[in-house]
Amino acid sequence: MMRTIGAAAMLALATVMPVQDAKSQDAIGGAILGGAAGAILGGAITGRGGGAAAGALVGAATGAIIANEAARRRSGHYYWRGGCYSQDPYGNWYRVSRRYC
Repeated sequence: MMRTIGAAAMLALATVMPVQDAKSQDAIGGAILGGAAGAILGGAITGRGGGAAAGALVGAATGAIIANEAARRRSGHYYWRGGCYSQDPYGNWYRVSRRYC
């Protein structure tokens, strides 16, 4: 039984994984992947369909929020809340010109 559930979970995860690089600030993709992960974890933890449904809702909301929050650009800078930021090797963040994003 667990082998069947595990195989179904892996198949479901493989069907929702993006084939190409994700676009910046892709809330839909974050919601899909978060929902799938939440459903798998919720179902595995509770062993019931209700747990899977609750996990899917929480995971989808969390995935959409995280995916929409900050987006890395090709130049290595991050676009966040209307500004462009860069991180130095020590972990400090600095606001840079928007042309870098």
